[in-house]
Amino acid sequence: MKLSELDFYLQDFLLYCQSKNLSPKTLSSYEQSLKLFIAYLKHEHGIEEVDAVRTGHIRQYIAYLQERGKYTVVNREASRLINRPENRRDYKKRISNVTINNYIRNIKVFFNWLHEEGEIHKNPVDKIEQIKTERKQKAAISQEEFNLLLSQFDYTTFHGYRNKVITMLLQDTGMRIGECLALTVDDIDFKHRMILVKETKGRKERYVYFSQVMARELKHYIRFKDRYTDTELLFPTTRNTPLTIHSFEKQLKQAGERIGLSIHPHQIRNNFARQYLLNGGDFYTLSRILGHSSVKVTEQAYMDLTREEIAKKYQQHSPLAKWRIK
Repeated sequence: MKLSELDFYLQDFLLYCQSKNLSPKTLSSYEQSLKLFIAYLKHEHGIEEVDAVRTGHIRQYIAYLQERGKYTVVNREASRLINRPENRRDYKKRISNVTINNYIRNIKVFFNWLHEEGEIHKNPVDKIEQIKTERKQKAAISQEEFNLLLSQFDYTTFHGYRNKVITMLLQDTGMRIGECLALTVDDIDFKHRMILVKETKGRKERYVYFSQVMARELKHYIRFKDRYTDTELLFPTTRNTPLTIHSFEKQLKQAGERIGLSIHPHQIRNNFARQYLLNGGDFYTLSRILGHSSVKVTEQAYMDLTREEIAKKYQQHSPLAKWRIK
């Protein structure tokens, strides 16, 4: 079957992205969202050429997504017949503005690339802006909740103790869960209490740091692990295979449910960042630790400290209180 011009350039774009060593997650995001957009252009407007796409088509697609809801757009009819999205409980559920903004971002990257390559002369995304979204307060995890969460893991079993140590390490370092599960024992430098993170989102290695408390726990865990497994992986299964993100997320969720806490690994990363800032850390250092592309990304992500937290910090750092003026 002959490729349409849009499909051809999508394949070319993905090859370009691969050559730039972008992460598999980023490549998958580009491919899935752009295939859906191309399917929409073909089905709704009969467009198959890149230079036929106008700004209005993109705006109409955004409105289309907002009106139709989840899983109503598929890139191939065959996938609809196989997956039966209409049977999903969240079929036609409203697509969040955050998700739509991700689609918009990917469409903009694609057409900006086409324009830079000289394949189109007028760029249809020049006047396309992202949807304004309301900032949601990141859920904080209290010290009491975190200790209670840790108590839900059975320390006498391999997987229970392993999951406890993973949870502690996420809170102590701010790593992403995928980064954490990819670690080997050799990545840990106990002398300087730091970890070399290799499997990063941006494909750039970085160091994260851990406390003396975490160092003791890690040393004990590694001795414990070696009784059950024969692998350099830091957090394997008992079959010496890597623990998957999905498996850990499921086990963490179950532990949280037992104490009435809705919990996800990324919340622990957010909690690390929150506590780091509240304890006097700065955005620049935090950005380096988290592996963000810029300090601006970090500032935008963590500028939502509550009024109570700001007031508490103020009382600790009030100039007059420090000067002890009578």
